[in-house]
Amino acid sequence: MARTLAEIQALSDKHLMRTYNRLPLALVHGEGARVWDTEGKAYLDFVAGLAVNGLGHRHPRVVAAIREAADSILHTTNLYYIEPQAELAARLAALTGLDRAFFCNSGTEANELAIKLVRRWGWLEGKGRYKIIAAHNSFHGRTLGALAATGQPKYHEGFAPLPEGFVHVPYNDAAALQAAIDEHTVAVMLEPVLGEGGIYPADPGYLRAVRELCDAHGLLLVLDEIQTGMGRTGRMFAFEHYGVRPDVLTLAKSLAGGVPIGAVLAREEAAAAMGPGTHGSTFGGNPFACRVALAVVETLVSEGLPEAAGAAAQHLRKRLGDLARRRGWIREIRGLGLMVGLELDGLEAPRVVVAAQERGLLLNAPKPSVLRLLPPLIIRREEIDEAVAILEDSLAAVASGQR
Repeated sequence: MARTLAEIQALSDKHLMRTYNRLPLALVHGEGARVWDTEGKAYLDFVAGLAVNGLGHRHPRVVAAIREAADSILHTTNLYYIEPQAELAARLAALTGLDRAFFCNSGTEANELAIKLVRRWGWLEGKGRYKIIAAHNSFHGRTLGALAATGQPKYHEGFAPLPEGFVHVPYNDAAALQAAIDEHTVAVMLEPVLGEGGIYPADPGYLRAVRELCDAHGLLLVLDEIQTGMGRTGRMFAFEHYGVRPDVLTLAKSLAGGVPIGAVLAREEAAAAMGPGTHGSTFGGNPFACRVALAVVETLVSEGLPEAAGAAAQHLRKRLGDLARRRGWIREIRGLGLMVGLELDGLEAPRVVVAAQERGLLLNAPKPSVLRLLPPLIIRREEIDEAVAILEDSLAAVASGQR
């Protein structure tokens, strides 16, 4: 018999570590861009598992791949060759223009390997280079290395001493980045769009300038596309908008549509730094996750979903722009593709999240004044219209003190 929300809350509160501030909601079913809770109430899902459910919920090709993979072999070991792992690596190499892949289980794990890779690359060249330049307000994960790369001190509290060798500079400021380069710098690590930092895209010329600095100083450019990758920005990868290619690329979140997987792609010279024994993962690249990821990638390509996301994003931005002009509650609309941030004017974003949830729309607030919208790539225009109408009602309720 299915549990009620109260029963799930009680069980969770008794046995789970208190690492999350959870909203009073338990989702039990999904279909397309909608989800349903324990009481049968439906919601438009503009969180999408924090950009994980790029194909929405219960996409038939993903469901079929999961069934096929479960009926084949779930896990072997990287002591042996794994066919779907090799196929996925080849497919991602072709899409990214990079040469080699390593598979793990999450975005944090992917960024952890990227950090190890660039440091080992610097160590092998024998020049003593190890420093990594990252951005203020960035987010790269919660393991110690990824946490040290993250440019938000609030995430560092209580975990000192963090690994050394990370320098943080203002985002979208190529001059500040250039000034931070010294004889020990080995790499630059950036998100094309600051996600947890409040949805700030790179300026049009910024990543190109960083690429040029890396080339001039012999540095590796690492792009963290954990959240921006796999079609979310209107291109398969966000770096395509900027006319640059990284030396190292990290992916995760929507790569397998909800099945845990992470990936690091690198060009040959950088990848060569990692030899047998330098890194590993028991579950990384297992047949199950790789089969599902292959299905997701092929769906994105064959159904033209990055391009569809770009078109949907234009409609969403137009409707949000109309709302902002009609009402005085939205100060700025930021983002790239279906990765949208709304800077609110005088309203608390968490209160709007609660009001929207009550009205059937799921949103997220990465900052006290910022709403984040991450609808699935399969979102339809009429669903966008419905979501914006609910958002307007929710903003009005908060502004009037009803919520």
